[in-house]
Formats: sequence, C-alpha cells, structure tokens
Amino acid sequence: MIHAVLPFSGAAVMGGGMGGGMGGSGPMDGPMSMTGPMWMPHQPLTLMRLFAWHPQPIPIFPVLGLLLAAAYLAGVIVLHRRGDRWPLGRVVWWMLGVLTIELMTATGFDGYGMDFFSVHMVQHMVIGMVTPILLMMGAPVTLLLRSLPAGGAHSPRHLLLRFLHSRFAAVIANPAVTVLLFLFSLYALYFTTLFDWLMGTWWGHNLMLLHFLLIGCLYFWGILGVDPSPRRGGGLMGAFSRPVLRIAELSATVPFHAFFGIVFMMATTVMVRYYATTLPWATSTPLSDQQTAGGIAWGFTEFPTLLVLGVLFLQWQRSDARQARRQARRVERFGDVDLDAYNAALAALARQDEAASHRGGA
Repeated sequence: MIHAVLPFSGAAVMGGGMGGGMGGSGPMDGPMSMTGPMWMPHQPLTLMRLFAWHPQPIPIFPVLGLLLAAAYLAGVIVLHRRGDRWPLGRVVWWMLGVLTIELMTATGFDGYGMDFFSVHMVQHMVIGMVTPILLMMGAPVTLLLRSLPAGGAHSPRHLLLRFLHSRFAAVIANPAVTVLLFLFSLYALYFTTLFDWLMGTWWGHNLMLLHFLLIGCLYFWGILGVDPSPRRGGGLMGAFSRPVLRIAELSATVPFHAFFGIVFMMATTVMVRYYATTLPWATSTPLSDQQTAGGIAWGFTEFPTLLVLGVLFLQWQRSDARQARRQARRVERFGDVDLDAYNAALAALARQDEAASHRGGA
C-alpha cells in the first residue's frame, strides 16, 4: 500500500529515503520541490500501485467527475419525467468519460504521474484526448438545451443559445483556431519552462490537467459534430461540418503528435527539467523514462484517431441513409420530380431531332 502524503503547506516531504532531501542545500528541482497538499508515492512503480485507489488530499478532479455524472443524470431524469427519450448510448459514453477522469486522478496515476514522465504522459493523453471524445459523444450541449426550461432573456437556456450563436463561439469553434490551440498548447507546454513552473505547485498541476480537458473538449466538439455548434450553420463554417473535412481536420494533427513523441524518444538528454531528478525508488533513469513517455505520446494517438474515424464513418453512413429515406418519401408524395424532368428533357431533344430530320428530308 502507498503511504506518503505531502503536507498542506511548505516543501514536499517525500518520506522514506527522501527524509533529508530538502535540508540545507537550497531549493531542489523535480518532485522533491513540489509544494502543496499533494500525495506522492515513495515506492517502486508497479501495476497494482498504479491502479490502486488513492485520491489526493484535495480531490479536485474526482469531485469534478462526480459532479459531471450527477448533472448529466439529472438532465436525463428531467427528460424522462417530461416523457422524452434520451439515448442510452449517450449516457454510457458520458459515464465512460467520467470513469477515465476518476481513473487518472483518483488512483496511483496522479501520484506517480508527478514522479515519472511516462505515467504523466499517459495521464495527459487520456485526459486530453480519450476523455473529451467520450464526453462529447454524450452530447452534453444537446442535453442541456432539451432539459433546461425555456424562460426569458436571462434564462440559462437562452444564455446558452446566445453563446452558441455568438461571434466568440464562431471564433473558438473555427477549425484553424481549434487545431492551433490543440497543437500549440502541446509544444508550448513541454518545450518551454512553463511545464516546470506549473508542476511545482498543486494548483499548477491541477490547472494543467484542466487545460488538457478543456482544449480536448473544444477540439473534439467540432470534429465529432454530435452537439450543436457554430459549424452547423451555413457559409464557410457550415462547410466544415462535412465528414470529409472533419476527417481532414483530425488527420492534420496526427503528424505533429507523432513528431512530438519522436523528439522525446530520440533525445539523448533529459528535456524536461522537472523529471531530470533520479528518484531513489525508481527502477529507470530519467532519460529512459523520457524515451518511454515519447513512445507513449507517439503511439497513443492511434486509438483516439481510430475511435473518431469510426464515429465519423458511422455518421457518414447514417447521413446517406437519412438522405435516401428523405428522397424516398419525396418520391412517394410528389413522384420522382428529378426523373420526370430528365425524361421530359430527353423527350424534348427527341422532338427536336425529329423536327430537324423532317426539315432535312423536305
């Protein structure tokens, strides 16, 4: 069982072999310099310890996950009492997304993620890519619009609609903006000193996780196209709602993610200062752990990419099926107007040819 807990103020006390690590020589880098109410392990990393239940002293994200689950179920209950149906599959998607939040922040992943770059990279990839996909598949915006009561100009539902139709929403939902934010935050965080600064405190660590989650949700909100967004309108933004362009948008980020991982895999020195400290209980060196983290970042994009491609392919098929059904109903009601017009055009051409032949014969 994992026992070490950081105090609620002052420098991190790691316990065990780290008892004298903070004394007398000035500030230290890496996990030994972490301050705040953070639980961090001091035992070798094992699979059992990684998945062991161990929330932080201030469990911000586990509580956030529970609140998200409760709010979603409350919306579903409102619809059910009204007599409206809500797809069970969307509930499952949302709860799976909440489950990934709990898995990454209420278990050994959160503690060991502050000791090992490889574990942190798993946490980053799940919260930044897998969790947003699962949450967006739950269609939370649609659920809000359907469950919130219609009211005046200042009702929550009206304010949400105003946001969805605002210029600000159109800007942040623009594919150029979402792709740049998704990629820029990745490179700017790890290739500058920003990461070391954020990881030095408990609030910085949680702020970084929240950033991963929000940027991922913004990115996949537009790509998945399950919920209403500015891309549902007409014009250029409406054109980006087509499945082909959404697949292209998704594919545009894959090479940059692969390059990001390859940089860490091929580096011969430790690039992230925070993880440059060799921990007494570690079974790997900081450099080898960094190379493992790079391999995780390089290979992890495959699963989210395949998942989103599968969703977009199904949406494409369903869109074609709906179009075919609409066409069938139109033909049944009004007749095949297009085919009748085509036959009429052919008949007109035939009459012109017949008249021209008569004139030639005369």
